[in-house]
Amino acid sequence: MSFKALNLSEPVLRGVQAAGYADPTPIQLRAIPLVLAGGDVIGSAQTGTGKTAAFALPILTRLGAHGKTRVLVLEPTRELAAQVETAFHDFARFTELRTVAIFGGVGYGNQRSEMRRGVDIIVATPGRLMDYLKEGTLNLRDINTLVLDEVDRMLDMGFLPVVKDIIGRCPRDRQTLFFSATVPPEIQAIASFALRNPTRIEIGVSRTVCESVTHALYPVAHDQKFDLLLALLAKTDFDSVLIFSRTKHGADKIARRLKAANHSVAVLHANRSQNQRIEALAGFKSGKYEVMVATDIAARGIDVAGVSHVINYDVPEKPEDYVHRIGRTGRAQAVGDAFTLVTPENAGDIRDIQRFIGTKIPELKLEGFPYAPFLPRPERPPEQRESRRGAAQHPRDENRRGGWNRFGGRGRR
Repeated sequence: MSFKALNLSEPVLRGVQAAGYADPTPIQLRAIPLVLAGGDVIGSAQTGTGKTAAFALPILTRLGAHGKTRVLVLEPTRELAAQVETAFHDFARFTELRTVAIFGGVGYGNQRSEMRRGVDIIVATPGRLMDYLKEGTLNLRDINTLVLDEVDRMLDMGFLPVVKDIIGRCPRDRQTLFFSATVPPEIQAIASFALRNPTRIEIGVSRTVCESVTHALYPVAHDQKFDLLLALLAKTDFDSVLIFSRTKHGADKIARRLKAANHSVAVLHANRSQNQRIEALAGFKSGKYEVMVATDIAARGIDVAGVSHVINYDVPEKPEDYVHRIGRTGRAQAVGDAFTLVTPENAGDIRDIQRFIGTKIPELKLEGFPYAPFLPRPERPPEQRESRRGAAQHPRDENRRGGWNRFGGRGRR
């Protein structure tokens, strides 16, 4: 089925064509008719499958002409807000509809000026939006469509109380749309508060990784992680590489060492200024930087079609973050590779990830790399072998936590 068969308006269809979209993806095929019909929707699909267009195209069609501020899209991060605003601009280029992005890290002046000029669509992060609502610069009384994008990420970041406050300021008689890559049970708490008889769309299995991504584990001793990273980069034919660190300090350290090894590197994390983050992302997209080192703020904040490789320098803390991280490659049905550097203490995390995605990740060794032998973990004194609950641990607990051959086992962490 073509976009034309989905009853989108002619100006929006022209925008779709100008943006280079050919055929609608499954989430777009399912969601667009429902959004056009005005019903509430919960949509989940893997990253890189076109969720933004799934709600932006029908919203623009329903808006028609320029008028009051009628659409609010909430995003968890500045990067996502900026990218979704860009998508609305691209799709609406042949209309008079106007969009503004509202997020922190930058001054208020330009955002206030845009709102005074009049906008149809606001794409915002919750914190900065609440600033305007509390000072009276903005009100939501004319909102007829509310979109919560990447809902699970907003909940992870602790936005639930603020999001509930924002929802309460919108008219009751509205359309509400939830879109996310995963829909954990916690979302039901806010869904029951915000939505009315929603239709649920689930494309694929939200816990699985994209089939176009090849992923692998690279076991290595902790003190050889960076050496293995350099060796992988040297032996990999890549277009652009996104490297994930668990911490901001770790990201900065990795970036410094990569720069010393003559790689062009950008850094993206919450301690960077907004201008630094914009420059890093723009440089990564343009090819100025071949490598970007980021924390999980970028797991859903980067939409770059050419990311050929994702490398998890640190194993993510949550299994679902693994799905989001490696979803930065293999987007829009392109192919990609995702490597994870794993040290012995990560065994429990790897088991959790494999249980979450329902498959065993293959373990590989880089040919020619001088691997050091894994040293056995020192035996703990008997008094330290008590579990958190005070009971003696099962005699096999130590085995459950260690050993590369036990990544797929059933042992608890």
